[in-house]
Amino acid sequence: MTWLKWIAAMVTGLVLGSLVNMALIKLNGLLIALPAGVDMTTAEGIRAALPLLQPVHFLLPFLAHALGTLVGAFCAAWLASQYKAWAAAAIGLLFFCGGVMAARLIPAPFWFIAADLLVAYLPMAWLGYRLARRKSSQQAG
Repeated sequence: MTWLKWIAAMVTGLVLGSLVNMALIKLNGLLIALPAGVDMTTAEGIRAALPLLQPVHFLLPFLAHALGTLVGAFCAAWLASQYKAWAAAAIGLLFFCGGVMAARLIPAPFWFIAADLLVAYLPMAWLGYRLARRKSSQQAG
């Protein structure tokens, strides 16, 4: 039964983390105006728009990756009855793999890819685990 709870915690973490990620990506164009004529819906459009983009245009994609991982890892660690650290780490690793695939497929400046891969995934998974552990200990006490 423990493994079923762990798998349910992982699936919940993946789904909720992905929803946060996708919601922030969708908000990007609404909150930060893109240069005129830019199409960010395809890799070709992003490649063509890259010279026109400013660092501020990469803020919400970074936050989407970081906060999606944080929420997913928190939920997985909080819901898992055992192996909470492993649940958070697994979420972080899965999101990291997605980040590596995105970095290979979607053109972005090197500084963004480096910051994204180094900060947005595994450190956020660790932070999500720490927050879930704190919340669990507060509820228990």
